[in-house]
Amino acid sequence: MQAKKIDFEEREYGKNPLSENELREIIGARPIENFLNTRTPLFREKKMKQKPPSKEEAIKLMLKDPNLLKRPVISKGKTTLTGFDESAVEKII
Repeated sequence: MQAKKIDFEEREYGKNPLSENELREIIGARPIENFLNTRTPLFREKKMKQKPPSKEEAIKLMLKDPNLLKRPVISKGKTTLTGFDESAVEKII
C-alpha cells in the first residue's frame, strides 16, 4: 500500500494492543475462525483447528495474546480483511 501511495493507518498490536471493544468491532458477526492466526503456539497448544474457541473465548485469548489475531487486519468502510490476500486487498483499495 505504501508503494501505491495509499494513505493508511498502521498499528503494531504488540506495542499498542487492541481493546476488547476494538476486537468486537473488527470481528463483528463474522466467524471467529477468519481471525485466528494458525501459526501461533497458542493456536496449536489449544488445538483450535480441531476445536475452535467460541467468539467470547477467542476475544479473551486475543486480549492476552495479541498474536492470536491474524494479521494484517485491513478495514475499509464495512469491509474487513485478515491475512494478506493481495487480490482481495486490490479489490477494496
